[in-house]
Amino acid sequence: QVQLVESGGGLVQAGGSLRLSCAASGSIVSINTMGWYRQAPGKQRELVASITSGNYRIYPDSVKGRFSISRDNAKNTVYLQMNSLKPEDTAVYYCNAEVRSADWRTGDYWGQGTQVTVSS
Repeated sequence: QVQLVESGGGLVQAGGSLRLSCAASGSIVSINTMGWYRQAPGKQRELVASITSGNYRIYPDSVKGRFSISRDNAKNTVYLQMNSLKPEDTAVYYCNAEVRSADWRTGDYWGQGTQVTVSS
């Protein structure tokens, strides 16, 4: 069993910064791609950033230059540094990880979500 636990969300003014963390725990052999997604009310869940085990990063244009994803493999943790936040960044942010567990199966896991609210 694998669990992802996010932290670091909250309320911030436009132009401010937040740092999200997501720690994976359980019977983990290895973690491939880790990522952050977000879902605003009435909208579909969208990719915010992803990072492979080789540290290749992907960002959509909407956050490029403002958000930065990193990972600490020793801690099975992924981070999302969000700078220059805008009201349109307001959403529930979800952590995602592709995990190979102790039974050697690879599965896609999600955290419970953390709310990020940016006030204007």
